[in-house]
Amino acid sequence: MRMSHLHHFTEHHRYCVSREFGLSSVDGRMLSSVYQPMVGAFAVSLYRLLFEHIPAEAIGYSPVEQQRRLFMTLGVEPNEKGRKYLVDQASRLEAVGLMQTCRIYVAETDDYMYEYELLPPLSPADFFATQHLTLLLRDKIGKFAVLSLREQFWNREPEEWSRRSIGKENISLPFYDIFQLNTHVIDYELEQALAEVASVRQPGMREAGEPAIGYSDIILRFPRESVNRVHVEKLRFDHTQMGLINYVAHKYELSPQDLSRLLDEDGVFTPDGEVILDALQYKASQHFRQDLKRQEKREIAAAKVISLRSASAEEGDDSIAPPEQSVEMEYYVEVPPQFLSKCDIHQYNMMLRNEPYTRLLQTFFPGSVPSQLMDTFEKIDLNYKLSGEVINVLIHYVMTMVASGGDQRMNRNFVEAIASNMLVKQVNTYEKAVRYIRDQTKVKGKGTASGAAGSTGARQRSYTKSGGRSAKPEIPIVLDDGSAGTVSDEEFAAAMRKAADIKASKKKGVSKTP
Repeated sequence: MRMSHLHHFTEHHRYCVSREFGLSSVDGRMLSSVYQPMVGAFAVSLYRLLFEHIPAEAIGYSPVEQQRRLFMTLGVEPNEKGRKYLVDQASRLEAVGLMQTCRIYVAETDDYMYEYELLPPLSPADFFATQHLTLLLRDKIGKFAVLSLREQFWNREPEEWSRRSIGKENISLPFYDIFQLNTHVIDYELEQALAEVASVRQPGMREAGEPAIGYSDIILRFPRESVNRVHVEKLRFDHTQMGLINYVAHKYELSPQDLSRLLDEDGVFTPDGEVILDALQYKASQHFRQDLKRQEKREIAAAKVISLRSASAEEGDDSIAPPEQSVEMEYYVEVPPQFLSKCDIHQYNMMLRNEPYTRLLQTFFPGSVPSQLMDTFEKIDLNYKLSGEVINVLIHYVMTMVASGGDQRMNRNFVEAIASNMLVKQVNTYEKAVRYIRDQTKVKGKGTASGAAGSTGARQRSYTKSGGRSAKPEIPIVLDDGSAGTVSDEEFAAAMRKAADIKASKKKGVSKTP
């Protein structure tokens, strides 16, 4: 739990708990035998206390209460020492993957509230396959204790069963060989009713009310004879992969038809069925660029009737990548003039940190984004591998410099020079990016002032050598006093005679030439 100031975490702040699982006997044994030696008994007690905020036979959210309940139930004094202790115990749970803490800014009260999202303990197979957790448990209880503990979770197979399994054949029947679904008729009332009574946030849903693409939207449009259909069918219960897919769809404005077509292409899935994010983003980017070149906007699916809204201030939980991040006030940037009438400083900074750069660029232009500018930031995203929040800060910095009235123009070299400098200085987080543009602004301000002073001094210098003499000879300047154009009659007659003599001498010289 990252806490910059303890006054942001007190017993007066409100909180709620959310979970989407129940604890089995194996989970309880994992908590007491495996997780407790790593994080301590107090942290496990905090986990169980938060778990009991929701009835054991239900899932969803707990009522909103003050954190005074946590302090009093756990016997922690509500002072600075107690707050530090509770933050430390919550951080231990977060480090081993049992909890995620989200801080929500409430604009009405100008204060924060907290959401403690509980995660299920890993199964024995998954836990002992995770190297860093196994090494931590070894450091706590020793190597032989870890081996003994691992053996206690497994019952060995019968001896005659483990001899040879070469002839093993899977004779299970798939779903579609037994059941036939009427996919031509959509029960809109059922879908709407399920959406209205859902108490748990749906994976992949957007906070702004934009409906996410669900598993059913993909599988109904996916060809049954496709090689990738087996991998797509596994997405039904894999909320993490669906979150990644929805993130790409939101970033590049993909419809369910577009997404189904991209998932049907080669190289999108690993042999184990995992989505290759880089490959999917590259194909989606190509599709997005083609639409921009044709200057066509995608049609929004009109047949959708499910419009779920997420009440969480963070766009992602574990099912959405990357999760929405809050912005500390010390890293706030100023709102550009064109956004002053559209949003306040809180909304602008949240948008700057969490929106994809493709969406952010569209907010700066009343029409379509220039193709050259989109190509530049696409190269920075796909080739330079800058994070999305750093690219957004780069866009803010470039747009602010161009709009400030200076002589700087928007071009590819200018943007790539700043991006390269960020890469060299390892600017990979939002906070580092904000500090970088602040430092650059200060340097440019000093350079402008010194440049103006230098140009003024240059105009006043005389370039003199030792002895007070000038390095260049002074050339007298003839001034026109108005009398330069008047010629007397005598001067005119003398000039004519001289011209006649010159002409006569030239003729004599020509006649003497052989």
